[in-house]
Amino acid sequence: MASVPQSWSFSCLILAVCILAIVGESNGAGYARTVFRPSQWNKAYATFYGDETAAETMGGACGYGNLLQNGYGTDTAALSSTLFNDGYGCGTCYQLLCYNSPHCFKGVPFTTITATNLCPPNYAKDPNAGGWCNPPRVHFDMSKPAFMKIADWKAGIIPVMYRRVPCRRTGGLRFAFQGNSYWLLVYVMNVGGGGEIAGMWVKGSKTGWIQMSHNWGASYQAFANLGGQPLSFKLVSYSTKETVVAYNVAPSNWRVGVTYNSPNVNFH
Repeated sequence: MASVPQSWSFSCLILAVCILAIVGESNGAGYARTVFRPSQWNKAYATFYGDETAAETMGGACGYGNLLQNGYGTDTAALSSTLFNDGYGCGTCYQLLCYNSPHCFKGVPFTTITATNLCPPNYAKDPNAGGWCNPPRVHFDMSKPAFMKIADWKAGIIPVMYRRVPCRRTGGLRFAFQGNSYWLLVYVMNVGGGGEIAGMWVKGSKTGWIQMSHNWGASYQAFANLGGQPLSFKLVSYSTKETVVAYNVAPSNWRVGVTYNSPNVNFH
């Protein structure tokens, strides 16, 4: 049998390494692992809402509830509808840098926020004079504690540079259950990587995979009889299209009003 030239072997090795770098590793469920990368810097404006306690930021259009209890803290912002994207922008992470304003704090490179709310349009006002979140403007209405990390709050509004960055989360995905045994509404939280979900499926021990429809914000729903079955979930990232599967997240006696964790499953 003829031997393979050494140069060919080396070329094949390099090709294999390149393919793995492009496609990514398997995530253990047979799907390629795709790592979310930061975007380029762009220009926008930022304001703030609420006070130093950030009490008014709790809840919000994404449905994350108490942001302190659910791991998001007060470094959050409401997005203009252009970025909110009908709720698909929920959970995305941004670095914001105050620039070109006397109100910017010197020596502060940026702060990192998570999108947890919608800044609705105000068509009664001009986009440059109060209608800051009117489309197609890109705007961040930050919690006051987050705003105060980069600028003097007395400024009211500041120009910023912004970019999407990976969401760094501790632990795995969290699934907050609402609805009932025939209508399951799930809020997905603590999402790493790109931070958002493009699609979701649920599987009971007596069913195949059932595609869930996007309800609003970070919630997905399924109209099916899933009571008395342990539940698994399959999710796809909006940004990277990475697919992850969280098996047996909820036990057979699952209940609404409870949040279930998948400690070892998240996006990258």
